[in-house]
Amino acid sequence: MKLFFRRCLPSVLFLLCGIGAPAIYGQALIHGNVKNTDGMPIPGVNVQLVGTTLGTTTDFDGDFQLVAQAQDSLEVSYMGYVSQQLPVGTQTEFEIILQEDEQSLGELVINAGYYTTTERERTGNIAKVTAEEIELQPVTNPLEALQGRMAGVEVVQETGIPGAAPRIQIRGQNSLRNSFGNNGNLPLYIVDGMPLNSTPLDSQNLLLASTGTDPLNTLNLSNIKSIEVLKDADATAIYGSRGANGVILITTKDGEAGQHGIQVGAKLYTGQSKVGHFVDLLHTPAYLQLRRQAFENDGVEATEVNAYDLLLWDQDRYTNWQKEFFGKTASFTHMDMNVSGANESTSYRVGGAYQQQGTVFPGDFSYEKKTFNLSLRHHSQDRKFQLQLSANYGIDKNDLFSSSTLVSSAFSLPPNAPELYTEDGTLNWENSTWSNPLAGLKAKGITKVNNLIGNLGLEYQLVPGLSLKTNLGYTHLTSEETIKQPREIYDPATWDRVSNRSQHGKVTRDSWIVEPQLAYHKKLGAHQLNALVGGTFQENTNTNLRLTGTGYSNSHLIGNLGAADEVTVSNHTNINYKYNAVFARLGYNWKHTYFLNLTGRRDGSSRFGPDKRFANFGAVGAAWIFTKASFFQEHAPWLSFGKLRASYGTTGNDQIGDYRYLDAYLATPGPGGLYPTQLSNPDFSWEVNKKWEAGLQLGFFNDRINLNLSGYRNRSSNQLVGYPLPAMTGFTSIEANLPATVENKGWEIELSTFNFSGPKFSWQTSFNLSLPENKLLEFPNIEETSYQNTYRVGQPLHLAILYRFEGVDPETGLYTVADVNGDGSYNYDDRIVTKKLGRQYFGGLQNQLSYKGFSLRFLFEFVKQKGAKFSAVPPGRIGNTLPGQVYLGQEPAQSNSLQRASQSIYALLAYNNYAYNSDFKITDASFVRLKTLNIDYSLPKKFLDPLGLSSFTIFLHAQNLFTLTDYIGMDPQNPASKELPALQSFTGGVQLNF
Repeated sequence: MKLFFRRCLPSVLFLLCGIGAPAIYGQALIHGNVKNTDGMPIPGVNVQLVGTTLGTTTDFDGDFQLVAQAQDSLEVSYMGYVSQQLPVGTQTEFEIILQEDEQSLGELVINAGYYTTTERERTGNIAKVTAEEIELQPVTNPLEALQGRMAGVEVVQETGIPGAAPRIQIRGQNSLRNSFGNNGNLPLYIVDGMPLNSTPLDSQNLLLASTGTDPLNTLNLSNIKSIEVLKDADATAIYGSRGANGVILITTKDGEAGQHGIQVGAKLYTGQSKVGHFVDLLHTPAYLQLRRQAFENDGVEATEVNAYDLLLWDQDRYTNWQKEFFGKTASFTHMDMNVSGANESTSYRVGGAYQQQGTVFPGDFSYEKKTFNLSLRHHSQDRKFQLQLSANYGIDKNDLFSSSTLVSSAFSLPPNAPELYTEDGTLNWENSTWSNPLAGLKAKGITKVNNLIGNLGLEYQLVPGLSLKTNLGYTHLTSEETIKQPREIYDPATWDRVSNRSQHGKVTRDSWIVEPQLAYHKKLGAHQLNALVGGTFQENTNTNLRLTGTGYSNSHLIGNLGAADEVTVSNHTNINYKYNAVFARLGYNWKHTYFLNLTGRRDGSSRFGPDKRFANFGAVGAAWIFTKASFFQEHAPWLSFGKLRASYGTTGNDQIGDYRYLDAYLATPGPGGLYPTQLSNPDFSWEVNKKWEAGLQLGFFNDRINLNLSGYRNRSSNQLVGYPLPAMTGFTSIEANLPATVENKGWEIELSTFNFSGPKFSWQTSFNLSLPENKLLEFPNIEETSYQNTYRVGQPLHLAILYRFEGVDPETGLYTVADVNGDGSYNYDDRIVTKKLGRQYFGGLQNQLSYKGFSLRFLFEFVKQKGAKFSAVPPGRIGNTLPGQVYLGQEPAQSNSLQRASQSIYALLAYNNYAYNSDFKITDASFVRLKTLNIDYSLPKKFLDPLGLSSFTIFLHAQNLFTLTDYIGMDPQNPASKELPALQSFTGGVQLNF
């Protein structure tokens, strides 16, 4: 769709403006026909009178007619063909033949990292989204804007907390290490040529502890020009070990070359966000009936100890705790301004933005971001010297509270639980009969992040076709976090045993990179050669400091470590990582028909021992545009473009902790001592990912329909994991390579169509579908490792190993599972059922419709997957539950499929330990979601000129508008999760340029 947009934009803009043209005098009616070089008529060609807004389009037979004067000239244009200008003169009949534009498909320039290519000529698999698709989304992280837009790219927003890092995987899980803080599946982030550490920042705030915060949060979404994702070996091998899990290239906006004068752009939008869906739970009457039935079924007497909800709490009270705890409406505001200018040799763009987002929780909490950006391009008059500078600086401040239970408690609290506050406004602890969920709001936490990303590119042409280039980059990130925990977060009855305390954390990431390169370009007749050789010198320094202060005399002093009775350092590390490499690329094409791309890289990483530090990676990619053959031009004129491509190569992975090949020690709590924390193993080496891909690209009817099919297979071996050790060694594991191989294979389908193009109305559609398959291909002696109860050879990594659910025991009325070996106990020997979790297929469907100055864009995201059921309190115990999991009968019934109400420990074990560890808990978690909806209107030029504006657009945007699903829970995107879901947002604003 992006291709169609670029190639049709000039003609569509003309057609939208081609109304209300002034009358022409001395005019004549001219006729014409437009064909291609094969003599086939071309429908939909734009025929315009140069210098006017008057024009028309050819019909199905390629014919047109138009009123013109002798002094007029015709401009004839159509996507995929070279435009022509023809003087009218006295001619009234025109026979026009358009030549195919060999470069038109390639007008969509693709950033491949160290070089650029085009959509037509690329040999690798590179997906791209542009600014117009993502810049209006009210999100914190640019990765969240990719959901549903790219085949093979899985982005999951695990929580709606602002600032939380999303989870992203490109073509599945390659490494067995997939936990937070030890994740070998992270892609490489590159912003304007500068690599970033993609590991989320640790947080001690309990709202963010499981996800961390993403270093990309400090980027301004409105300042992003494009995001490219490199997926196959041909595209990623030049990045060597850093590209094993894919590469995400983010390019920011810059001044336009050739632009004269100064241009100013501004954007303002504001709106609101809220939770779009709440889980249906029992109301008070049904809940109390269930509780009473449980005691009756068990033959147990209710007391103030085991039934305070029945005997002490108000029996007529009802509170929807979900709406109470996260039912507020959060505000959202974004302001953006930029100034750009250019002359013949220099262009620049400078800008800034401010974003503020409230929360849906009680209290005054918010996320705030300020960003500044600078871009400068310059070339000498002879164009031999070129300079490109970019700098992005972001400051974000996340003002939250620290609590891990506020959201989850909304699903378990009885609906008749007490008031949250007493009459005097203090927290109500109801005589210590409950833990007030709002107490966590008093544990206030503030996180401040400053992030500078800078890059300087220099290039000098030594001789024609030979250039010396260098890329210089620097990043500096600091994150400072303070969490204040006054004793008021606890029940007053315990205040004599607790004290005021605070937690402090500081993370610093410094990184620099130098990449000298020599680029060569030569064209000899039909042969074209592009060569590149270069080196990489990179160093990262990370520091992490965690402190705890306790014993503050009063709450006003909390956070001032000088006022604490005791300060404890729980972690203080300073880690240095060095990475060096040499790389080369050789690109060749013949007549822009046959393409060959060779890439290679030798990497060196300080994370390995001296003898294992270097490794070689490389790839080969090839493509053939077969529609250049005369056979297709003669016998299949409807096939306007066809290309076969294939690639194979290897990339590596060094995403492990630093210094793991050495013996490691930490200081003892007392002075002067050390204790060992890690055993040495200098012999482990790189994970290796072997990637194979084949693709077919087709364009039909002058590229009005484009189809891209890709099949891939990635095999990751030599897995880097912690090898378990006997407890008698004093260590739990040692870093080592395990002989396990993980395979990811699948199909990706991308379809874009230009459905209609007329003077006033146009309609474009794009569709992507991913069909992934992941499995553990081999793992010799897995039964001797700690992974024996986690994975199965031949099965996906995202796997549930479960008991076999047997239904309800007719005698006890409780859930039962199969005791497979009949030994009277339940353990992993009885877990014989395997269920594949995760996505079976996923994708997106996007449409863009334009009518005059109006534009409508919307994106549907769809996912087919299995997941765990949303779990609630076992029916009959204290705590709310789902209506569909309640059976109020007194006696067990053979036909009943639900566990009867009971407050006994046996019912708890049957429900939580057995049923919810069996195939009973697996359900369909598929969904279709209207991810984005955007409506905008651009004022006509006649209204803009008097105001001195070049454009003025009013827009409305909706995010996560609705979700179609049978899943019962908060968000099918995260089955079984009790975290805050992705929020539903509505914003509106204006964008203007002058």
